[in-house]
Amino acid sequence: MRPARRLMASWALLPAALLAGLAQAVSIAAPWSGEPLWWLQVASLALFARLLLAAPGWRGAALLGWVFATAWLAGTFWWLFISMHTYGGLAAPLAGAAVLGLAMFLGSYYALVSGLFRALAPAHQALAALFFALLWLLAELARGQWWTGFPWGAGGYAHVDGPLAVLAPFVGVYGLGAVAAALAMALAHWRAGALRRPRWWLAVALLAAAWQGLAWQQERLAAQARVHPPLSLALLQGNIPQDEKFQPGSGVPLALDWYGERLRQASARLVVAPETAIPLLPQELAPGYLERITARYTAGGQALLLGLPLGDAREGYTNSVWGFAPGEPRPYRYDKHHLVPFGEFIPPLFRWFTEMLRIPLGDFNRGAVGQPSFAWAGERIAPNVCYEDLFGEELAVRFRDAAQAPTIMVNLSNIGWFGDTVAVAQHLAISRMRALEFQRPMVRATNTGATAVIDHRARVRARLAPFERAVLDTEVRGVAGPVTPYAWWAARWGLAPLWALGLAAALLALVRRVRRDNG
Repeated sequence: MRPARRLMASWALLPAALLAGLAQAVSIAAPWSGEPLWWLQVASLALFARLLLAAPGWRGAALLGWVFATAWLAGTFWWLFISMHTYGGLAAPLAGAAVLGLAMFLGSYYALVSGLFRALAPAHQALAALFFALLWLLAELARGQWWTGFPWGAGGYAHVDGPLAVLAPFVGVYGLGAVAAALAMALAHWRAGALRRPRWWLAVALLAAAWQGLAWQQERLAAQARVHPPLSLALLQGNIPQDEKFQPGSGVPLALDWYGERLRQASARLVVAPETAIPLLPQELAPGYLERITARYTAGGQALLLGLPLGDAREGYTNSVWGFAPGEPRPYRYDKHHLVPFGEFIPPLFRWFTEMLRIPLGDFNRGAVGQPSFAWAGERIAPNVCYEDLFGEELAVRFRDAAQAPTIMVNLSNIGWFGDTVAVAQHLAISRMRALEFQRPMVRATNTGATAVIDHRARVRARLAPFERAVLDTEVRGVAGPVTPYAWWAARWGLAPLWALGLAAALLALVRRVRRDNG
């Protein structure tokens, strides 16, 4: 087929790729319910895989991959428009262009692997499915790690409730997503009459046996876990309007009054207030404000984790968590490590863009990876701030020493920047995936939602309605015991084993193609 006719044939497939990408976005968290739809993730990716097989050449495949991924990603994090336009004051056309530009840039990774698949895929259907999965894995890893990483909406998050969830404690969200991609490509190869082939039934039987084996292994891990007695918990959700949160005449006094009063009234053994619940530096607070909080939680039988900024102009600033507990003369401190581009640090060459926004930008210092846990009531409590819980490979560092591994993880967030959108439900699914990977409970204290308690089996045990000012009085049960296989290998090698698998597959396919072309 001539290049011009190939291009026309590719363009005919683009509407289907666009619809498949939008369906992929919906699968991460359905806008009407907030629930992940694992079956839709596989089905939409299988439709794209079928289009990929029909693409006339590698260029057409790359174009289809770019359209699919751009629609998927823009449909997943479209709410960035709200932070830039509604709260940042950026003109709507520019904010829309910025979201689309980000999606197109990140979508280029998927365009590349789609073209590579079409050019190098083996003829054997099972090997083709495996090859597609490993290339797709490379694209997901690149999106999650390059340029500081933005893995929001990775395909694996749709499976937090599905049958593939048994994989999470072994291979993590990226490995889980790769298995889903293999399944999607296998479905794309399926043809009528396949049910009459014995090898098809053999493959189904082997997959069912593997799934059952992993399920049994997951149950064995759960049986070895030591579940602690309940710890009473108070999670504060201030619901401070984002456009007022840092305003000295409105949001700041509202936050100080509401959080100050609830911190004085709380009776739970552990109290958690969200990211920047106190929107001022300690030295900017009225005399006696912080001292009254400190006095309450350094005596008696209660402890507090409190989100606030720390630092000064000379040493720099951090987005931090302070912990107060009885008998501790100095507060525990956790400094956020994985900072948000444009919101918490200015990437090189992009100061011109941040100057167009009215967001209270900070150029924060980074905390270390694997900071110590907060010890209280027999628990090792590991904080993380906002979207740090997307980076399971960084949280895994705390599990390197099993004897000191966290028994409870706590996420302190403020995603009020994104309005009353599906971002809240998406972030809840992300935290649930971390609970699955590490088999540890995840507690979430947020400004606007989702404030919740997730147990070590990723079940939501209690939660507040989003966008309400309230306190969630509940309890959490810490978990100790052996670390999961994912926690063990990710703590030591990060995501390097997954990178190695993907790159090895690409290299072997390239060598095979060169040998074939050279006869």
